[in-house]
Amino acid sequence: MKYNFDEIIDRSNNYSSKWDNLELMFGRDDLLSMWVADMDFLCANPVTDAVVERAKQGIYGYTSRPSSYFESVVQWMKKRHNWDVKTEWMLFSPGVVPALSFMVNTFTHPGDKVIVQPPVYYPFFSVIKDNGRQIVNNPLIYKDGRYYMDFDDLESKAQDPQVKLLILCSPHNPVGRVWTKKELIRLGEICIKNNILVISDEIHCDILYPGITHTPFASVSEEFALSSLTCTAPSKTFNLAGLQTSTIIIPNKIYYNEYKNFLERVHLTQNNAFGLVALQAAYRHGEEWLDQLLAYLDENLRTLIESIDREIPQIKVVRPEGTYLVWLDCRGLGLDTEQLNDLMINKARVAFDDGIWFGIGGEGFQRINIACPRAYIHEAVKRIKKAVSDI
Repeated sequence: MKYNFDEIIDRSNNYSSKWDNLELMFGRDDLLSMWVADMDFLCANPVTDAVVERAKQGIYGYTSRPSSYFESVVQWMKKRHNWDVKTEWMLFSPGVVPALSFMVNTFTHPGDKVIVQPPVYYPFFSVIKDNGRQIVNNPLIYKDGRYYMDFDDLESKAQDPQVKLLILCSPHNPVGRVWTKKELIRLGEICIKNNILVISDEIHCDILYPGITHTPFASVSEEFALSSLTCTAPSKTFNLAGLQTSTIIIPNKIYYNEYKNFLERVHLTQNNAFGLVALQAAYRHGEEWLDQLLAYLDENLRTLIESIDREIPQIKVVRPEGTYLVWLDCRGLGLDTEQLNDLMINKARVAFDDGIWFGIGGEGFQRINIACPRAYIHEAVKRIKKAVSDI
């Protein structure tokens, strides 16, 4: 069937953090909300149908997990990413961010160090710091409109014996890089040489632009698989974040058992009743919706780039290879952080993620979510253009 991604959905009764928390986060509620990484699109019909049918049963008790649940993940990873995974490598999590926190607690001790690659998804910082560990920044290099890993810096910092983990964002949020196999090999070799466990957050792995291929970190080699933990979920791919259903893939049985023991100690082993059926419906029957979504996002990206280049040339779009999150280089406006936020929030009345939230290298940037009806993109550019013209 043909899906209509241009349809504007009223989310006022949706209990949406993206729309309901504008006043809390930005100080006003009359903004065009393009910040939180969920979509303003209806889910695929097979997912909605599965949730509705489950709701009709009328009993929402404690859940079991059928073999078909993880089997659907196996089939999806093979079909979309040519990655052969096994159900016995998989564990449930209510989300990737909770899983990151659990892993920091499981595989490090207070005072240990964890490497991140800023500018990067800001919960990475809190799951390290809030658990009493130390953040080690390995900043990305921004050159000619594209980001690269700084392997010399990584090699130096990885030699610190206190460094126990590296959290990899792949594809990278917010800069949109989909790391090549060559880049992953270089990173993995450095980490393995220094006995650093890699946690690969691959939640955005299905959102790719034409001609781009995602390489799961653990698929590179058996050695990489045994030296890593992979976080996945249908939440970004199919707009299911509120159903709190993620899958953690751990081929190394020692790490698997350590993480499983942690989950059992905190009694976190059962799925949400609706997430249980939504994941299976999405992975088994949602591909038609996803393919149409990717085509729509590609056109949204083209629209954003062309509109900003034409209307607001002071802002440069960092073209993403993956994710529906786009990094905007606003430094050409000549504004400091406070002035830039005032321009976007109070003058343009748009809600984007402030670049400084993402750590080193984020100052002067903003992150926009383009998983929305195209009319939102036109409106956002129009508002920003007017605000910039009034500077």
